[in-house]
This record gives sequence, structure tokens and C-alpha cells, in this order.
Amino acid sequence: VVADCGGPDRAMAFAGDATDPDTMAEAVAAVQQHLGPVDVLINAAGGNLPDATISPEGSVFDLDPQAIDRVMAINYRGALTPTLAFAPGMAERGRGVIINFSSMATFRAFSRVIGYSAAKAALDNTTRWLAVSLARKHGDGLRVNAIAPGFFLTEQNRTLLTEPDGSLTSRGRSIVDHTPFGRFGQAHELHGTLHWLCSDASAFVTGVVVPIDGGIAIDSGV
Repeated sequence: VVADCGGPDRAMAFAGDATDPDTMAEAVAAVQQHLGPVDVLINAAGGNLPDATISPEGSVFDLDPQAIDRVMAINYRGALTPTLAFAPGMAERGRGVIINFSSMATFRAFSRVIGYSAAKAALDNTTRWLAVSLARKHGDGLRVNAIAPGFFLTEQNRTLLTEPDGSLTSRGRSIVDHTPFGRFGQAHELHGTLHWLCSDASAFVTGVVVPIDGGIAIDSGV
């Protein structure tokens, strides 16, 4: 948990497991003690495991169900658990913003990442469900949305997408070739959408999953 401390260059960090309710309850108490009420919750926990993916030579029948469960926990419960901890305070005040990190893997069937895709698809549905439920019960000041990044080059996926010399792997090249912008995204290119969803500029927006993908979801390849 990283909390804003009242200025652009100040933050506080609280270490813990985003899937554990007790840890999240402790985080809520710590944030409220040091900073007061929470206005915005961004659920950015996520990741993948090798055993929850399918290699080019592999088969869906090789999947490890326990690995799928772990990936579901990281990507789904890692967002739902913090929401259940932080959202009650928002509901009491009738105001707050929740933003979940989804993925473009929920829009199309990307190869290999079956567990990750399923977890993020569940999160998309829960984003919509919570948006409706919280608005009807607690008013229009409480909004739930998600962003769906496309392919961003990060330390987690760098070896999958690029060679040691910086050139593209076959998968990296395939992704870039199918992205109209012809490149991977950069982390700062998420900021504008996040700022919009956090602000009153999106006061009438709830339950949406915003693609940030350089056009990969809309390109037919023709």
C-alpha cells in the first residue's frame, strides 16, 4: 500500500499481502491514522506464474490447477480484498474512487496467458458489479472503474519480449506488428487516464474498463 501524504513528492509505504483480509485491515487503520479518510483506491496488484501459462510447445492439458488458483488470487483477490477493506469508509462518506488494473488479455484470446486472462476477466465483471451495487446503495459519489493496459515493456516481461541485445523476440515482434502504434506502451502513458478517472472530470463515469493499448484490440490485421 502506498499512500499520498499531502504533496507530489511525499508518500508512505505499508508492506503487506493484498490478498489477506487481516493485512488489509491493518493497512486501512495505518492509512487512516496517518492521513485520514481514503479518497482513491488503486488496485494494482498483479502478476503471472510459469505453471499457469501454456508454452508454444505445450497443451492446455499441461496446466497446473494450483498455479491457476494462485494467479487468480494475485490478480482477482489482490483487488477484491483491498476493496472490501477500504471501500466501507468511502461508502460511509458517500464519496470515493476505486480503480482496478485489468488487462487487454480480457478482450481477446492472447496465447499462453490463460490463468492471467481468466483472473482479469473476473476482475472486469466485478468492477461492473461493484459499480452498480455501490452506486445504488451509496450514491453517485462512489465510482468503480478499471484500466486495461496493452503491452508495456516492464522488468517482469522484458525477457519474454526482448533479447539481451534489446532486439525483439518472436513474441515481441508479433505484438508490435499487431499494434497500430507499432511499439510497446510506456508506463507514464497510463497517467492521463488514471488522473481522469480519479478526478471529477469523470464524475458521470462508472463501471467502465478503459483500454490503453495503442490500438491492438481494434486492429483486424487487414
